[in-house]
Amino acid sequence: MTVLFVALAFRLYKIDIPLADLHSWRQADTASVARNFARNGYDLLHPRYDDLSNIGSGKENPQGYRMVEFPIYNAFFAFAFQKIPGLPIEIWGRLVSIIFSLAIVGAIYFLALKEAGRTAAFFAALTYAVMPFFVFFSRVILPDTTATALSILAILFLYGYFQIKKRFVRALLWTAGLVFFAASILVKPTAIFFSVVLFYLFAVNYRFSLVKKLDFYLFFILAVIPIFLWRNYILQYPEGIPGSEWLLTSVNTASGMQKIFFKPAFFRWIFFERINNLILGGYLVFFFILGIIAKPKGNFFYSFLFSSLFYLFVFQGGNVQHEYYQILILPTIAIFVGLGVAFVLKKGQTSINSFFAYTLVLIIFAFSWFFSYYRVKDFYSYSSDLPQIVKIISSLTKDTDKVVTDSTGDTTLLYLIDRKGAPAPYKEMDELKKSGYCCFVTFNQSVITGMKQEKKHPVIFENDKFALFEL
Repeated sequence: MTVLFVALAFRLYKIDIPLADLHSWRQADTASVARNFARNGYDLLHPRYDDLSNIGSGKENPQGYRMVEFPIYNAFFAFAFQKIPGLPIEIWGRLVSIIFSLAIVGAIYFLALKEAGRTAAFFAALTYAVMPFFVFFSRVILPDTTATALSILAILFLYGYFQIKKRFVRALLWTAGLVFFAASILVKPTAIFFSVVLFYLFAVNYRFSLVKKLDFYLFFILAVIPIFLWRNYILQYPEGIPGSEWLLTSVNTASGMQKIFFKPAFFRWIFFERINNLILGGYLVFFFILGIIAKPKGNFFYSFLFSSLFYLFVFQGGNVQHEYYQILILPTIAIFVGLGVAFVLKKGQTSINSFFAYTLVLIIFAFSWFFSYYRVKDFYSYSSDLPQIVKIISSLTKDTDKVVTDSTGDTTLLYLIDRKGAPAPYKEMDELKKSGYCCFVTFNQSVITGMKQEKKHPVIFENDKFALFEL
């Protein structure tokens, strides 16, 4: 319980900052769907966001359709915002992510306790609770933490299904596991990789009789039907489906899209820069590796490791491009850190001084936390000028105005000024005007100078930071 309170306290850090922190463009897209639900009703089959351009999908999207994951997470915090007034919708989005992250902490503790003992459980839960990368991505407005929590809870329920003998309780646990896993895939389709762990539970408990078990087949068939139906349904709205093929093999760089599939750069970025330095703060990887090589009493946690590696190797482009793609592997990392610490402390009781072993663990955790925090603290940063800029643009435009921003596809400013529009001038200005856009915001001084010289579009407002032009 103490670990949960500590985890909550860490996650409340800067919970009220503007939605302009790391990956704000993706968070803004998620939050705008929720905001539109709260305003216009919960049409879950037609989620809409603020981007009306063709930038995401290559097709005109005048209705602003956002056809990616099924919007359970968005609807959840939109509903909380409506029913419990007093907090901005952005805070509710973060709070929902935090609540689900606490569920992950609890589930990790329980599973590690059952499989590896109290020491491993405590340090696994503590890692997820306090390490800066875990903390930051447990409070972002993204569906990934919710999907991960639902998958981990599905694993927990299925684990209980094979531990308990009462038929009625077993039926409840199996059903709960099925519902939670199906929901997790709907919330974020990449959660399907946790099926490796679920399959392991069936396989290790049924062994050679697995092929005869109806509950095994029904579990996975029923779990994938909802996501199959959703993905088939959204094909009717191609304008709302952003391009995603690059997520498997490529990254977007300053010189354009580059292949990274199984190249040395992929291994450097994921295993050294992200997992070693950013997520584990350098030194904590010592326990992570020990946790992998220390022989446990079973192979249950290796199924987590295999599912995480499988996911990393399939979505190489996405994992290198975006840090939030690593949210799905964080439970695995925390578990193996806990196993590694338990291994060291167990050896400390037999082969080295116990006091030295505990001191070493605390020092490594402290150094790792500070080195990780040194990198992660910038994730919370945003321009100090942003609130004033947002206030100016909002005061000079109407709620119904469609605005073009010069932000290379980043929808953050559109969300903050609470206007629909385009996050980049994807057409000529005259064409945008014909399409109903009223004004253009740019922070680029050369663009400002050029448009003023052309004298085609009057300046509504200008200072040393940005300019607002009438179209």
